[in-house]
Amino acid sequence: MAGLLCGTKRKKQVSDLQEEGKNAIIASLQPSSAELLPEDMLLEENAERTMLDPTSRDNPKFKELQRVLIDWINNELEEERIIVKDLEEDLYDGQVLQKLFEKLSGRKLNVAEVTQSEIGQKQKLQTVLEAVNEMLRPQGWSVEWGVDSIHSKSLVAIVYLLVALAMHFQAPIRLPEHVSVQVVVVRKREGMLQTSHVSKELTTTTEMMIGRFERDAFDTLLDHAPDKLNVVKTSLITFVNKHLNKLNLEVTELESQFADGVYLVLLMGLLEDYFVPLYNFYLTPESFEQKVHNVAFAFELMQDGGIKKPKARPEDVVNLNLKSTLRVLYNLFTNYKNSE
Repeated sequence: MAGLLCGTKRKKQVSDLQEEGKNAIIASLQPSSAELLPEDMLLEENAERTMLDPTSRDNPKFKELQRVLIDWINNELEEERIIVKDLEEDLYDGQVLQKLFEKLSGRKLNVAEVTQSEIGQKQKLQTVLEAVNEMLRPQGWSVEWGVDSIHSKSLVAIVYLLVALAMHFQAPIRLPEHVSVQVVVVRKREGMLQTSHVSKELTTTTEMMIGRFERDAFDTLLDHAPDKLNVVKTSLITFVNKHLNKLNLEVTELESQFADGVYLVLLMGLLEDYFVPLYNFYLTPESFEQKVHNVAFAFELMQDGGIKKPKARPEDVVNLNLKSTLRVLYNLFTNYKNSE
């Protein structure tokens, strides 16, 4: 009897081992249930679908990038009384993207204002993305978004698009550097679903991202005519000192003395002939954030004075970026060169 029981037990162990091996082989050929969505089963042969790996969703840098982009959109669309809280849920239908593109480009798109149906939303997205792509492609951008990916709430596609718009229009924000996410790619081959993981780089270094901007006269000046650059700097120093001397202040180094924003704020008050209350800015800023606040406040004063918002970012002025500082000061020079 003992031998019979032992043999039966051994057979069951062998059977269990074979079943476990079979299941392991099947599992290795198919994506895990956590990665599969119902729509993946409906993929056409040789079609593929991408989705954000769950682990990347909790990436602190990726979360920070989303926060920066949301704050930027809300700031740009403040007059439209649009408040974005979630990129996936608030941008997929094209409404916010339409308003954002129109605000940034100054171009009105011929689309219906409100669209509830899926067809109407996709038509709006098609119009918006065609306008975006037409603008970005000549600048060498690789289009990593589409109507279907945006409408299906692909967070990676939405973020790719927003980063491209922010960089192209030189948004006054600081994008986190080196943000990458893992994307799961699901492909259908011979009726079977196959998955793979791909790393997607959403941002690089600040220097490289700034380099994507269209080059202007100051880039050319810095690269090819450094002798003329000194002439421009001398002219700007003469201009700012003409006004700052009234407060017994003097500038000798443009890139460093304007970096904390104090002189910029005081200069705007002098140019527009008003006193800037000291509680509106930091007279002796210590932190990076306080300096950025000052420069951003100076930019607001410029806009209040009817000057177009500077293309430079406050963070770049604070970081002693010479071209950014020159752009800001030259903008003031062209508007106030005849002011006493």
